[in-house]
Amino acid sequence: MHPILDGILTTIVYIAVAFVLFFIGKVVYQLFNPKIKVGHELVENDNFAFAIAYVGYFGGLLLAIGSAVMGESSGFLVDDLIDIGIYGALSILLLNLSIIINDKVILSKFNVKKEIIEDKNIGTGVVQGANSIATGLIILGAIHGEGHGDGGPIITAIMYWLLGQGIMFITSLVYNLITPYDIHEHIEKNNAAVGIGYAGAIIAIANLIRFALMHDFESWVITLEDVGIDVAIGLVFLPIVRTLTDKILLPGQKLTDEIVNQEHPNHGAAMVEAFAYIGGSVLICWSL
Repeated sequence: MHPILDGILTTIVYIAVAFVLFFIGKVVYQLFNPKIKVGHELVENDNFAFAIAYVGYFGGLLLAIGSAVMGESSGFLVDDLIDIGIYGALSILLLNLSIIINDKVILSKFNVKKEIIEDKNIGTGVVQGANSIATGLIILGAIHGEGHGDGGPIITAIMYWLLGQGIMFITSLVYNLITPYDIHEHIEKNNAAVGIGYAGAIIAIANLIRFALMHDFESWVITLEDVGIDVAIGLVFLPIVRTLTDKILLPGQKLTDEIVNQEHPNHGAAMVEAFAYIGGSVLICWSL
C-alpha cells in the first residue's frame, strides 16, 4: 500500500479507537455515578454546575486518552491498538478514581455531589471539572512518560498517578494557606469566583507534574527529584503570582475584595487569577 494511504488509514483507525474509548469513558462515568441522570441534569434540569463538571471530565478524558494514542508506535498496527486499549482503559479507570479522591479527600468538608446536583453549586462544579482536567494532565505525563520501573510500565504509571494525586492534595492545602479566606467555606456558599481561582491553581500545578513525568523512567530517585523541583517552583510561584495579579493585572483593586468581599463576586477577576496561575505554569515549563 502507498505510504500516504497507509498513514491516512492508520490515522482513521486511531481516531475511531479514540471515539470508542470516549464512549467507554461515558459508560464508566455512569457506572461510577449510578444516581446521576446525565440527560436529565443537562437538558431538563438545566444544571450548569453539572455541565461544567461533566465537560471537565471529558476534557480530562481527552488528555488521558491522548496519553495512550501519543505513544511511540511498535511498527505493527495490531500491537499499537492493544497498547492503546490497555492504557486507554487504565486512563479511564484512574480518572474516575480521581473524582472520588477529589470528593472524599480534597473537598471533604462538604458533599460534592449534593452541591452540584441538588444545589447547582457552580463553584463546586468548576473545581470538580478542573480536577478532572488536572488529573488528565497527570495521566498524560504518567503514561506517555512511563518506563520500566519495579513491577513494569503499568505499575510505574499507576505510581506516577498516585504521586500526582498526593501533590494535588498538598496544592489544595498550600492554596488555602495563601488566600486570606477559607476556600472550602466560600465554595460551599456557591462562590464561583473562589472556585475559578482555585481551579487555575490546581491545573497549573498539574501541568508542572505532567511536564516532570513526560520524561522516560530512569529511576525513582530521578523521577522524584524532577517532580519535586518542578512542583516546588510552582508552589512557591503561587503566592508570587497572586501578588502580581493584584499589582499588575488588577491595578487599583484588591483581588480578595473582588472575589469574596462584595455582594456579587467578580468572576472576571477570578478568571484573571486563574489565567495567571496557568500562564505562569506554561512559562515555567518552557523555561526549564
